[in-house]
Amino acid sequence: MSQDSLLEKLDVLVIHFEEIGTLITDPDVISDMKRFVKLNKEYRELEKIVAARNEYKQALDGIEEAKSILETESDSEMRELAKEELESGAQRLPLLEEEIKLLLVPTDPQDGKNAIVEIRGGTGGDEAAIFAGDLYRMYAKFCESKGWKVEVTSSSEGTIGGFKEIIFSVSGENVYGTLKYESGVHRVQRVPVTETQGRIHTSAATVAILPEADEFDVEIKDSDIRIDIFCSSGAGGQSVNTTYSAIRLVHIPTGISVQSQDERSQMKNKAKAMTELRSRIYNMEYQKYLDEIASKRKTMVSTGDRSAKIRTYNYPQGRLTDHRINYTIYNLPAFVGGDIQGVIDRLIVAENAERLKESEI
Repeated sequence: MSQDSLLEKLDVLVIHFEEIGTLITDPDVISDMKRFVKLNKEYRELEKIVAARNEYKQALDGIEEAKSILETESDSEMRELAKEELESGAQRLPLLEEEIKLLLVPTDPQDGKNAIVEIRGGTGGDEAAIFAGDLYRMYAKFCESKGWKVEVTSSSEGTIGGFKEIIFSVSGENVYGTLKYESGVHRVQRVPVTETQGRIHTSAATVAILPEADEFDVEIKDSDIRIDIFCSSGAGGQSVNTTYSAIRLVHIPTGISVQSQDERSQMKNKAKAMTELRSRIYNMEYQKYLDEIASKRKTMVSTGDRSAKIRTYNYPQGRLTDHRINYTIYNLPAFVGGDIQGVIDRLIVAENAERLKESEI
């Protein structure tokens, strides 16, 4: 795409950006909360494009001005400054064009949402449950480093530690867009605490990341929900809450069932369960979108496919391998300690390359 045609495309978006800026101050729009939220989201996305467009235009103008000085100016100092400006602009321009092209490619519409994270121990029995617990702590530390809020919805502890299953929500900025790359099967190779002969075992845990649906995304009728109320219980069946505060919601049309028992308040548990239920119903449609995208791309690093083996954690060698991008690091302790952003960044780069390839920009 030529510089002129790219600017023309950007100028059209600037006009649209200004129109939305006017609309979100209109009282009629503000009173329609669903429309207001949608327009605000679009405004924030266009704001990035407009800022990049302004920087691009400034760079082009700088190059033209430098060329003009070199053609007309005889002063050596002015000419030297113009040469530096021209060289700097020529280096900056291609980077800005790539950045703009990426911004113009439609992103996953769910990236800015909060997330529901579900970790389940897979093959490997007790060791798989312990590994599921390790993964939970890894994500909790990562979220803490990002300033995100983690709230456990429900959990089922393993017999000797860890979790058979743990479900929690994460709220913050661009949570789903960051964590979505974690969906899939995580495999661990190490000597389990239950192993007396020192043999290395392979176990696995499944991670699913769902975008948290807003109230405006899914409308659920009260008549479509069955509510079960029961006592929370901990490991060994011991009561951790003697009041009937745990909530199970069953969505009759889809058969989806969720429960929350971590709060002592029945109302809070119901609110948590409702958020998860809404998200699971929403995810049924969203998965169709993911499948459609995956069918167009030869290699997809964020399909949401829970059966795909995405990563191996090899403790004897201190090695972590992400199989989607064939990337290996030998800093496993830091990674399971929550330092996972570096690998996620590489996955984002890989996916962005795919998005640019499939785009006509």
